[in-house]
Amino acid sequence: MAGAAAEMTQQYLAGELSSLLGELQAVARNSPSTHVVAELRREAETLPLTALPSVAEQALRAANAICWDALIRGDTGAFVREVAICVDLWQFAVCAGLVEDKSDA
Repeated sequence: MAGAAAEMTQQYLAGELSSLLGELQAVARNSPSTHVVAELRREAETLPLTALPSVAEQALRAANAICWDALIRGDTGAFVREVAICVDLWQFAVCAGLVEDKSDA
């Protein structure tokens, strides 16, 4: 029974990561990095669950690039929407143990 619960938890993490990436993809339509986010979303849904930490790290890098792109374009509205999702993505990845919070180091 414990194995099934652990697998269900891992499936939940993959689904939540995919959902957050979908939100980011939807608001970052004008960014050149949206194709990267789409690919990472596909990976979150299809790769083995052991790949989730790598996908999360790459997603955070892509999210950072998307936010910078909005700033460079001067699109503050897009920036605000993208940052809100990036915060959710960061908090989820840290709380899920997919990435390490090095901000206190």
